[in-house]
Amino acid sequence: MTTTESKPKIHLYMDDWRPCPEGFALARTGEECLVMLKECEVDILSLDHEMGPGELSGSEVAALIVANGTFPREIYLHTSSEYGRRSMYQTLYAGKPDHVVLHRGPMPEDVRKRVASEAER
Repeated sequence: MTTTESKPKIHLYMDDWRPCPEGFALARTGEECLVMLKECEVDILSLDHEMGPGELSGSEVAALIVANGTFPREIYLHTSSEYGRRSMYQTLYAGKPDHVVLHRGPMPEDVRKRVASEAER
């Protein structure tokens, strides 16, 4: 991709097990998530923490987002792990630029519905 080409704009959902919400691209591993963050312009990112044996955790992905500077516009944390949520939030909050919106929990239903309706157009 040359510098004159624009990156595809997506919403991204990282989870190894849950179904992907409509209108989101799915990353089943942390590595897939990091590649998509690098290659695409990500508007909304939703992160899980526990990604399965041998895979990068959400906390590791969060640390690499900070290290690489590959922030989306908005981040939700949909993990059921309280430890994971706290760890990802602290890492992302400490390193995020001011324009990035970080939420402590999962996407509200109205956000999911808005993204799904945008995808239908």
